[in-house]
Amino acid sequence: MMMRARSLLIKPMTNFPVKIKQINYEDFKRIVKEELTNEPKGLTWTDIRHKRPELYQKVPNNLWVKLIETDIGLVREKVGTKTIWKLK
Repeated sequence: MMMRARSLLIKPMTNFPVKIKQINYEDFKRIVKEELTNEPKGLTWTDIRHKRPELYQKVPNNLWVKLIETDIGLVREKVGTKTIWKLK
């Protein structure tokens, strides 16, 4: 149903916002390991995030990053202004 009030057109909302599926730690760890295994020279968080849309966070969870350092051997190296993520 559409209604007009002077020059304002009101329409019913048809495109509801898409809910983003929350990712758990195990999926986060698996995805990061897969991407870094394919890129031995390493990637930045932004590179990983752009390759994998399920990683929607602008900044990763700090606790999870610390955990995958011990769980999968993640190493973070500062190169200029970028932090490169690699596997040991």
